[in-house]
Amino acid sequence: MPTRSEIVDRIQSVGLVAIIRADSSSGLIETCRALRDGGVTVAEITMTTPGALEGIEAATREFGDDCLIGVGSVLNARMATDAINAGARFVVAPTFKQEVVDAAHAADKPVLAGALTPTEILTAFEAGSDLVKVFPANHFGPRYFKDVLAPMPHLKLTPTGGVSLETIPDWFAAGAVCLGVGSALVKKDMIAAQDWAGLTALAQRFVDRVAEARG
Repeated sequence: MPTRSEIVDRIQSVGLVAIIRADSSSGLIETCRALRDGGVTVAEITMTTPGALEGIEAATREFGDDCLIGVGSVLNARMATDAINAGARFVVAPTFKQEVVDAAHAADKPVLAGALTPTEILTAFEAGSDLVKVFPANHFGPRYFKDVLAPMPHLKLTPTGGVSLETIPDWFAAGAVCLGVGSALVKKDMIAAQDWAGLTALAQRFVDRVAEARG
């Protein structure tokens, strides 16, 4: 079982966290497999997905360490604990709550807490958030990361919102340590059509783009 620090290293090394916010639990395993086969080996299943806990449990059992499965849209400690007990390897939240950080760290799991303003970001980081999820990042863009990191270069930021194949280089150039990617990668129409080969090919394009952006 990887440690908290090893999971953080893995997330940063891959550079992408696929955000699976599905309308049903159908196809979750196939979605994770398609992403993994394309090289995206870190994915979060959001708690807004019907049957999220069962999906996390099944995916973790299916893929083990080949694909790190986390949980997203976590709002409180109970959600975090339930998801970790189901097998989630990391916890992602849209906001910062100390109880979520504490619950995850008690189980030796990392947290990507959500924040937006410089004060919120610093507060989350100093309170133990392993990476800070800047959300919704699409309203401010990569330049916002540059501005925030100028006086606080020690922060580890990851954007959610506004990440696409076209914007990947800009986010890394602005200082992001990894990227959260939702609908630009995990396309609901592909899942509905069971176009797993298409999803794998798209995942590979994202992986290649990250490699290019990182030089």
